[in-house]
Amino acid sequence: MSAAYFPALEAIAAAGRRIEEVTGPTPLLASRRLSDRYGADVLLKREDLQVVRSYKIRGAYNKIRSLPPGAARGGVICASAGNHAQGVALSCDRLGIRGTIFMPVTTPGQKIGQVKMFGGEHVEVILAGDTFDQANAAALRAAREGGKTFIPPFDDPAVIEGQGTVAAEIHRQAAAPLDYLFVPVGGGGLAAGAGAFYKQASPATRVIGVEPAGAAGMKRSLEEGRVTALDAIDKFVDGAAVQRVGELTFDVCARVLDDVVVVPEGKVCTTILELYNYDAIVVEPAGALAISALDLYREQVAGKRVACVVSGGNNDITRMEEIKERSLLHEGLKHYFMIDFPQRAGALHDFVSRVLGPSDDITYFEYKKKTHREKGPALVGIEVQHPGDVDAIRARLAGHGISHQYLNDNPALFEFLVI
Repeated sequence: MSAAYFPALEAIAAAGRRIEEVTGPTPLLASRRLSDRYGADVLLKREDLQVVRSYKIRGAYNKIRSLPPGAARGGVICASAGNHAQGVALSCDRLGIRGTIFMPVTTPGQKIGQVKMFGGEHVEVILAGDTFDQANAAALRAAREGGKTFIPPFDDPAVIEGQGTVAAEIHRQAAAPLDYLFVPVGGGGLAAGAGAFYKQASPATRVIGVEPAGAAGMKRSLEEGRVTALDAIDKFVDGAAVQRVGELTFDVCARVLDDVVVVPEGKVCTTILELYNYDAIVVEPAGALAISALDLYREQVAGKRVACVVSGGNNDITRMEEIKERSLLHEGLKHYFMIDFPQRAGALHDFVSRVLGPSDDITYFEYKKKTHREKGPALVGIEVQHPGDVDAIRARLAGHGISHQYLNDNPALFEFLVI
């Protein structure tokens, strides 16, 4: 497939007809809370309500269903951090095809369990590598050696066109044309498909791609003018954490995305918690990306009609403590210190009474008494009510001559001791 490839409206429409065999349209719902917050008409495309709780079933099923006769006889194979795997698994089950699915060793257990559930006896799950890219390389080797058909997660015309059906549904469901569409970006399949649809069906709609700060491969590639692999990534937003975006998706995104913005992982965590606490919506980190970008476009979206793709809801409940911690750190409400404590009775009481304000709370304390020493270090985590409260804590520490080191702005030491 040459770099001149571009998803046609007819191809996206054909994909829509194919996927009707396995899934129906997901709702486009107004969010009163977000509309009030941003002074806009904010709509949420609820792909978290898909049969596999993400949009990935669209591209996976369209690709497999589009294979030439006999191409899947020996089985299909794919690599995924979770959602594409579930789409392939369900497709294999519905079509009676054998599937081998490679997933990173770091994939949340919830997603692995879902893949096995959707695929049943038709799929085998193999864990390989620490990242999607490593699992993908293993899957490609296995496909070549075993003569199986590889189902790409994003860099394939049929996959891109399948993902483009998300935008086609939004366009049909919206009461009026959109001013802005925000889509998450991992490998770029959804952004390419949705962007291509809107540039043809509603050219005035601005399509904004959203990436996690720890895996901003599309933004980096667009800045470099070519696909550029990232040396390292933060795997937290696992549904969008790829080191290298696709060649096809890059070429299409370069033509259809009006902007690509980067959102810190901590901001994503805040969005996850808000959606859960205020809207009763459970999303995975990648599913919160598009909404998280609205703060960066606050002025531009005011008074406009905006849609955000909630791309997936496959979140493992065991991750909630980490999500809360990352959110508090991002919002400036959690702070860590290394305190040099006197090794005597009452030292902790003195620290609390002298240093903490009335609404400050110690949420972490680690200390081990050393023999034959006057002082010993303690790792202390303090949660505050307002970001500026930490300034008073640091002032009181200095005023009382308490030896300490603030860890939040010391990344190397912070990651070693805390994360």
